[in-house]
Amino acid sequence: MASRPTIADLAKAANVSVATVDRVLNGRHRVREDTAKRVYEAANAIGFHAVSLLRQRVLEGLPVYKLGFILRKPEQYFYQAFAREIELAVQNSQSMRGIVQIEFCDSQIPSDLAAALRDVGSRNQAVAMASPDYPALTVAVEELKGKGIPVFSMLSDFASGIREGYVGLNNRKVGRTAAWLISKMAKQPGKVAVFVGSHRFHGHELREIGFRSYFRENAPDFEVLDTLVNLETSQITHEATLDLLHRHPDLVGFYVAGGGMEGAISALREEELRGKYIVAVNELTPESRAALADDVVALAVATPLQHLCRELVRLMVSAIENGPASAPGQTFLPFEMFVPENI
Repeated sequence: MASRPTIADLAKAANVSVATVDRVLNGRHRVREDTAKRVYEAANAIGFHAVSLLRQRVLEGLPVYKLGFILRKPEQYFYQAFAREIELAVQNSQSMRGIVQIEFCDSQIPSDLAAALRDVGSRNQAVAMASPDYPALTVAVEELKGKGIPVFSMLSDFASGIREGYVGLNNRKVGRTAAWLISKMAKQPGKVAVFVGSHRFHGHELREIGFRSYFRENAPDFEVLDTLVNLETSQITHEATLDLLHRHPDLVGFYVAGGGMEGAISALREEELRGKYIVAVNELTPESRAALADDVVALAVATPLQHLCRELVRLMVSAIENGPASAPGQTFLPFEMFVPENI
């Protein structure tokens, strides 16, 4: 069995002397910030036993910031994973000591969303939220901005032009990618459909626009049906999928542009239609992974949550320290694509 790394091993990995590592560990003499960080990073890399103590030493002189996050649907695997990645991103930040507050607001009532934003904003120095876009929410963002509290949108944009920044995918490209896959995999042209959670989700709207524009420009022989709204619930998606399949025997595929894909998957399994339709969904979860493995689903487009959370925390800290940006920004992250052969 390999022995655990020693101080000498850590010194070698960090390219510093053993005395320097000792000073960082025990705080006897001040060490340059970049040197201390290098020792800490090396300790993480080699699995040094006192890495938590090193982290404490490195972060002692850093500012403390309170960051608030508002997510949706706490029962969903995706948002549970999102919350974990937020906590890790704050914990691993080397520019501050973060105090993180994560709240869940499943309501789509504008006043509830605005109240949640005001509440979290009143207790934090910067806030990030995943939400539909409503005028009431824009008013709340304006109020917080007036108090010096920057607000960021995640996954789906809202309060465009007022909020500090958007961090997520280029949703128009996501929609076009789903359409490209269906058009290329279909044996012959036919009808296709798209589900959105709500037309108030800016991200879903952009995915629908991208989906339709691709077929209009590149595969006009396909017919895109009227958009289906599923409120991101599995039950509604299940029932709507069954109705869609029965009403359109010439359907070749569909795209679930937001949540609720579990309902579409269960409907296809119930009807024993594995492999008959080309189905694209969003996010890799245990349900979508199993559906990919069984050829129920052809594509899952996934958000790189770790990358998103690290970039979001960096931007939030920058906004706290440097004030609002001269112009509201957008940060587009590369999305991940999963098919049956690469899960």
